[in-house]
Amino acid sequence: MSASIFWYDYETTGIDPRRDRPLQVAGIRTDEALNEIGEPLNLYCRPSDDILPHPAACLITGISPGRLAEQGLGEAEFMTHVHRELATPGTCGAGYNSLRFDDEVTRNSLYRNFFDPYAREWQGGNSRWDLIDVVRTAYALRPEGIHWPEEDGRVTLKLERLTAANGLEHGQAHDALSDVRATIALARLVRERQPKLYDYLYQLRSKQRVLDQVRLLQPLVHISGRFSAARHYLAVVLPLAWHPRNRNALIVCDLQANPAPLLEQDADSLRRLLYTRRDELAAGELPVPLKLLHINRCPVVAPLNVLRDVDCQRLQLDLQECLARVERLRETQTLWQGKLQALYGEDEFTPSEDPEQQLYDGFLGERDRRLCERVRRAEPQSLGREDWLFDDPRLAELLFRYRARNFPETLAATEQSRWREFCQNRLSAQEWGAPNTLASFEMALAAALENASSGQRQLLGEWREYAQQLRQSYGL
Repeated sequence: MSASIFWYDYETTGIDPRRDRPLQVAGIRTDEALNEIGEPLNLYCRPSDDILPHPAACLITGISPGRLAEQGLGEAEFMTHVHRELATPGTCGAGYNSLRFDDEVTRNSLYRNFFDPYAREWQGGNSRWDLIDVVRTAYALRPEGIHWPEEDGRVTLKLERLTAANGLEHGQAHDALSDVRATIALARLVRERQPKLYDYLYQLRSKQRVLDQVRLLQPLVHISGRFSAARHYLAVVLPLAWHPRNRNALIVCDLQANPAPLLEQDADSLRRLLYTRRDELAAGELPVPLKLLHINRCPVVAPLNVLRDVDCQRLQLDLQECLARVERLRETQTLWQGKLQALYGEDEFTPSEDPEQQLYDGFLGERDRRLCERVRRAEPQSLGREDWLFDDPRLAELLFRYRARNFPETLAATEQSRWREFCQNRLSAQEWGAPNTLASFEMALAAALENASSGQRQLLGEWREYAQQLRQSYGL
């Protein structure tokens, strides 16, 4: 089994990985030295009738409904190709902001189409990685040899700006295949200019390598998009405790912030402050300096000795103040330990009633996993004839939608009526879970047209006609 990296990128109907849908995927496989292997993947996916894209996404991707009608696959076939690439043994799935977006699109799409949403990430020696955190780390710790573009007086790590600033080929930004090639070019640049940093971060794909760096109440360097560009995305943090409900999450304290709220506020006040935006805090209120560090998401962690004196000066980092806060937190464990259990011991999120958005509501049992595999391998005509006795209540409705979207010819007359009513509801009312209703689509379209170029107006006009056809087809 030879190790390889499958660099990939989606273009989608919007920014919500649970509700939005992929319209295009592109991928290029390289060896670990970043040499291309095999042929690129470049596929389109046509949306089902219950899904409308956001007009802003249409402008970003430039994908027309005509192209999707001519070249697009049904989502089940589309995800079969994606899964085949990502599940190849020895594959590291990677991209630019892929952990927080593309991987979530993959998980939700695999789940909707009866694939195991997680196995491809770890089985067969597989892993995943995200170049955006590598770039953040290079900017924070080893910026030499790379040009860092600015926007409104602050650095920007947008892929198209970085490639332009460093003379890298990008082609058409927000075309999936162009973005993948640009991502690989940027990876080569970082690997060439900062090889030790690149190799160290590549090893953090392994959860064990991350754990090797973590000790409770021992400070470390952590880099994340949760920290602002003004801070170079960097913080010195102190691991306080493991999350009481998520064994892959570590509760850390940002040592560059005042720990007073953690020591002085009760659990209820901390909960309110933790979920209040910084700009909405009352006068005199301090933000809670807590963050979750997920060891299974390739977090960037490093020992304090990576910080050279020149780095502390450039980052305006007072390391002595951070270390003084470490001692204060160590001495006051009895004040904050119970608060953390209360703060993170309850789920703060209201679950969705739509089974398509319930990926994280629980793992499937072994029997259901075997049935899901049978569903995927079944001939379309047998999907409606066979009784699928699932244990998990999510799966029966998912199967109906899977058939309706991918194999509508298998629906009986009553099922066709049920699907028509479902699409009518999804296109009419936001609470039915679609990313856009006809009304919200048309409102956003009108706003987008106000400042659109002639080419953009033509594209939006095609999508407006597409939406009007849906309105007529479903009597809305």
